Amino acid sequence: MPTRNRDIKLLNFLHNELELSNADIAVALRHRESENGPLPMLLWQYGFVDLEQLGKIYDWLADQS
Repeated sequence: MPTRNRDIKLLNFLHNELELSNADIAVALRHRESENGPLPMLLWQYGFVDLEQLGKIYDWLADQS
């Protein structure tokens, strides 16, 4: 799956399934550019998701591979 399509699907998952706000996602995306870190870890580091949600993100990513 092309990276851009996968990124869009991940953002949709974060917004629709985990109910993250667009603002929370935008903050993490800005930090991803400057810190070059994986988006799920940045979401957790900045407190936008808890450990259970982080696990759901990684499970979703594994299912997409």
